[in-house]
Amino acid sequence: MDMQALGVTLRTARKQRNLTQADLSDKVGMSRATLSAIENGTINEVGIRKIMALCAVLGLELQAQPLATRRPTLHTLVDEAQHRKTGRKP
Repeated sequence: MDMQALGVTLRTARKQRNLTQADLSDKVGMSRATLSAIENGTINEVGIRKIMALCAVLGLELQAQPLATRRPTLHTLVDEAQHRKTGRKP
């Protein structure tokens, strides 16, 4: 899960619990601006303890799992085939 997807998950859970960003940030002891940046996926770095605190208040579970292999898109496959035909590298 990337930071953008994590932010969407946290925002959705917060709204389902009828909490404002100010309410949630007070509960976990962080600034509303930091919470906003997490929810928007624009924060450069965030500590795991902050994420765990948010999950605890929101009733979410943080899990680690192996990365899913990403299958190429049709566009990628067509580009690769075109490059093979012309002898150029992608």
